[in-house]
Amino acid sequence: MRLCVCLVLLSFILCTSAERPPLVRGAWDMFRAYQDMREANYKGADKYFHARGNYDAARRGPGGAWAAKVIR
Repeated sequence: MRLCVCLVLLSFILCTSAERPPLVRGAWDMFRAYQDMREANYKGADKYFHARGNYDAARRGPGGAWAAKVIR
């Protein structure tokens, strides 16, 4: 289920214009944190990257907070 939500949000991110709504930017924050986590490849660091993604997304406003809540 989460993978489907991530893929839908990612496709929406790629198809939108430069001025993206907070929901899309929040989803991008979550995706960026996931990419960083995969790149770091450090055992036990997933909680840090999840928290960072949630924090960055929630700073985007209600849309970003919603994206963080759904994707987490």
